[in-house]
Amino acid sequence: MTDKQINELTLVATITAKAGKADVLKSALLDLVAPTQAEEGCLQYDLHQDNQDPNVFAFLERWTGYDSWHAHMETTHIKAYMALSDDLVDAFVVKEMHAIG
Repeated sequence: MTDKQINELTLVATITAKAGKADVLKSALLDLVAPTQAEEGCLQYDLHQDNQDPNVFAFLERWTGYDSWHAHMETTHIKAYMALSDDLVDAFVVKEMHAIG
């Protein structure tokens, strides 16, 4: 791995809404985009919705490293989202990735 791959953290976070909660979850996730993109250390933070299953969302995230991602997880907007998420989220999976090409 190159130094960039070691230092830069890429995440794919997949969030599945509980039945009947997709619209509310989508709104809550959209509220995270602008403040997160403004955070120091955030290189990319893009929200996507599955074309086949509107209950499934994914964030494509790139951070300057683990420290910036851990700081992100302590922000007010993430903590506010986490307080809501139990009622909205059926499944949440985060995959750590690195570029290979």
